[in-house]
Amino acid sequence: MGPLFLRALKAQLVFLITSILLFTIGCEDDDHDAGHTDADGFILETEGEVEMWKEFKGAVVTDNLTLAVGDTLELKVHFLDHDGVEITHDEHDDHDDHEGEEEEESTLSITENDATIAIVEIEEHHEESGSEEHHDEMGIEVIGVSAGTTNFKLRLMHGEHADYTSVNNVKVTVTAAAN
Repeated sequence: MGPLFLRALKAQLVFLITSILLFTIGCEDDDHDAGHTDADGFILETEGEVEMWKEFKGAVVTDNLTLAVGDTLELKVHFLDHDGVEITHDEHDDHDDHEGEEEEESTLSITENDATIAIVEIEEHHEESGSEEHHDEMGIEVIGVSAGTTNFKLRLMHGEHADYTSVNNVKVTVTAAAN
């Protein structure tokens, strides 16, 4: 009877530990969602809402990021949820305290860029609409330096870690300046 009892106790103990771990992981995911962005893609578009680049669920949907030497493109960055819908952030979500701590704002980061072809910089778009509160959008600025092709990675940072990193390198093509 001793070995049977121990075997039954062992199975119950494994079940109990597994349940506790799953519950703990589930709680951590809830806290993670509170201040983090769960994106499955992003769009880079001009001020005139022309889509220049789109990545969704690892696939490149739009690949049209082209400019001439000396030109500058100001692009808005929109992150997409699992349905491909733009993720919007309430002004309050970015600044409210979470369990007594100031919530960190999300920022953009650019890596792996060849600045001899194109300079890619982070830019903050600032909009005001009438008497409503202003809204800051995330954006980048791309400046054509010399003819050629370069790539960069786009990351949405939350503090010291990335909530989202582009799966693909964003391709930038710079053409010769028009005479």
